[in-house]
Amino acid sequence: MCRHIAYLGPPVTLGEVLTRPPHSLVRQSWAPRHQRHGTVNADGFGVGWYADGDPVPGRYRRQGPVWGDQTFADLARVVRSPALLAAVRDATEAGADGEAAAAPFAAGRLLFSHNGAVKDWPESLAPLAAALPPAELLTLTARCDSALVWALVRHRLADGDELPQAVADTVLDVAAAAPESRLNLLLTDGTTIVATAWGDTLWYLAEPGLRTVVASEPYDDDPHWRTVPDRTLLTATRAEVLLTPLKEPTE
Repeated sequence: MCRHIAYLGPPVTLGEVLTRPPHSLVRQSWAPRHQRHGTVNADGFGVGWYADGDPVPGRYRRQGPVWGDQTFADLARVVRSPALLAAVRDATEAGADGEAAAAPFAAGRLLFSHNGAVKDWPESLAPLAAALPPAELLTLTARCDSALVWALVRHRLADGDELPQAVADTVLDVAAAAPESRLNLLLTDGTTIVATAWGDTLWYLAEPGLRTVVASEPYDDDPHWRTVPDRTLLTATRAEVLLTPLKEPTE
């Protein structure tokens, strides 16, 4: 299991979102308050952010725990951005992929994270993987369930789906192939956040016209945080947040 967060709003330093709040993502790496599976998220971390004039986000990812990385502490202090996505990782199973398995994954201007686990991985997703073009499978950056889920989302986007539809249909496909999976997905292009609550907690904090934050759990005790019901698709901009129920796949 993991914890992740996305932010849209006025430019802020990474630290204003990721390190300074009393229950920030960095603190959640060792002391999450709402995590249902696992207790410590020390198997990698990453952050992606957007710079003015460049549509392609920058990323910083590492294999170890975020609390021991002084380079990240410097980045968080000085790098400013109007949009970011970050995650801390508790690996479902040990692997050799290192930072390649740490979110956020990226493609073009998109950043992606998966909080959860695919049940009976990898056998359960073999049929979905077999339906992908071989070239897409060969470009997977890691041999973990999250990387394949990201490939499934990208494939739908390449076929012309809008961001919310691609994320929702991928969750439903994976849930049908691997029931009891936990599929909290988080995706941003720097102007929109798309997320799912499917098996774990998801919250949002919105100040319409100013900022929107979507996270596995609140980073402070602001009473305006709202929980997202399970089996829900969230689509958010700085102006509004839309919640759409996701129907459980039928056997």
